[in-house]
Amino acid sequence: MQVTAARGKGKMQHVIQIGRHQLLTDIPEALGGEDSGPEPHDILAAALAACTALTVKLYAARKGMALDDIRVRIDHGQQDGAYLFKRHIEYVGALGDEDKQRLTDIANKCPVHKTLSGVIRIETEAV
Repeated sequence: MQVTAARGKGKMQHVIQIGRHQLLTDIPEALGGEDSGPEPHDILAAALAACTALTVKLYAARKGMALDDIRVRIDHGQQDGAYLFKRHIEYVGALGDEDKQRLTDIANKCPVHKTLSGVIRIETEAV
């Protein structure tokens, strides 16, 4: 999958193209943007939230668990010299503590969580 970013219409706005999907990114007005879209760290946090919800929902459905809904919130930002993603998960449904713990274990194995927790290499080619 290829992801591209190209200048948008605003002062700092960029259009992100992900396959056939498109979204905007920008920065807050206080930093010189127009706040017309989420900033990049918000998109990264959104990827973690989405992956968590999808992974847990898929697992619960496959196992026949009574998960009616899952709500994921990510608080994020610099803290103590590191970038912290603090994930809050609310399980809605008739689930016991053991089920909730199993679903949390599954959440910790979602692909984006694994990626962010693992070794990341970025290779840059300028043309």
